[in-house]
Amino acid sequence: MKPLVSVIIPVFNTEKYLSEAIESILAQSYSPMELIIVDDGSTDSTAKIAKRFGSLVRYHYQENSGAGVARNQGIAMAKGDYFAFLDADDLWMPEKMKRQWEAFEENPHLDMVFGHIRQFYTPELPQTQKERTRIPVEIMPGHHAGAMLIKKEAFLRVGLFKKELRVGEFIDWYARATELNLKSIMLPDVLMKRRIHTSNMGITLRDQRSGYIHALKAALDRRRSGG
Repeated sequence: MKPLVSVIIPVFNTEKYLSEAIESILAQSYSPMELIIVDDGSTDSTAKIAKRFGSLVRYHYQENSGAGVARNQGIAMAKGDYFAFLDADDLWMPEKMKRQWEAFEENPHLDMVFGHIRQFYTPELPQTQKERTRIPVEIMPGHHAGAMLIKKEAFLRVGLFKKELRVGEFIDWYARATELNLKSIMLPDVLMKRRIHTSNMGITLRDQRSGYIHALKAALDRRRSGG
């Protein structure tokens, strides 16, 4: 039997896109999966939308604490031997999980598998906003939480996401994974679609972008000190 994959969606006030994200997971050609939604203090219709899917999802509400804390809560709830993540405004391609599982079957020594990302403007985005938030590259290698499938054991070897980082938590985590020499490959397939819209975390949390700088500086400091 194939292993259970725990898919974790941290969500904060993205009622406009959550249904599409969930449906892209439920449409996967791989099974078995469990879908965990961690609502990080949403004040919109997020809870109502998540609960429409009934027993197909596990829903948890917490006070607003940031995506890192929400991801960690999902990990605490997870029962699977593999972890996958998806932001509530992004989408998976239907073969995402299947292609990544095939890579693990071909090379059992892998710790994590990534795929390429296609970035796209959400249809309702005004042209003026598109011009202000240009996509530098439409298709790119996906060193991104949403494009990853990872063994539970490998993830926990690296450790949880840093709860103090409201942005840049995956950059910090991936730097630590690289320092531990986790074995990974990048599949050539486009496995995830990243939505560009006015509420992207990188746009709405401009005042907290120091999180990115903190993550990069911490990685550099660890290298200079030899770990």
